[in-house]
Amino acid sequence: MGLLRAVTPADLTDVPFTYAEIGATAEPDLPAGYRHSEHVLPVGSGRAVFDRCVAAVFGWRAQHSVGLRVRATGPATEPGTVVVLTAGLDRLGFDIPCRVVWARTEGDERGFAYGTLPGHPESGEEAFLVRISPTGEVTVTLRVFSRLASPAARLAGPFAWGMQSLATKRYLAAFRGAARG
Repeated sequence: MGLLRAVTPADLTDVPFTYAEIGATAEPDLPAGYRHSEHVLPVGSGRAVFDRCVAAVFGWRAQHSVGLRVRATGPATEPGTVVVLTAGLDRLGFDIPCRVVWARTEGDERGFAYGTLPGHPESGEEAFLVRISPTGEVTVTLRVFSRLASPAARLAGPFAWGMQSLATKRYLAAFRGAARG
């Protein structure tokens, strides 16, 4: 997986996750032994803002905002959907495989989380949530627990964490844009 190899999402439907704590981003406490990150961004108010942000979450807008190509076996609304994110060119790019572990498609909190599959430079899970409060305030939350998994990522160390931080900033900017319409 990765450089010079185009992985298809269908190839990964039955491979195991690269971590044991499947679905832990839905729990109040993230698992020990990982780097944790949680960002809560107020993006506006009202049902229209909420609906636009929900559409952005389920439409892979955050991933597109950092220049990743998205290939998936189904929608982000369905647990079990495999998504291969590709950074770089088609044949010279790096594939980043994940699988949707949970999705909330009803109510005042909607979103999904995906977990890492073999070939991903990290091991862990990332959740994208949109909430509307009873007063109409809309927030977007990103919750992550991860650790560097591949030899290249571990070698890159601080650079790899810096790339994750940059991606998170761009994800949040994409949701700000979605909220504005």
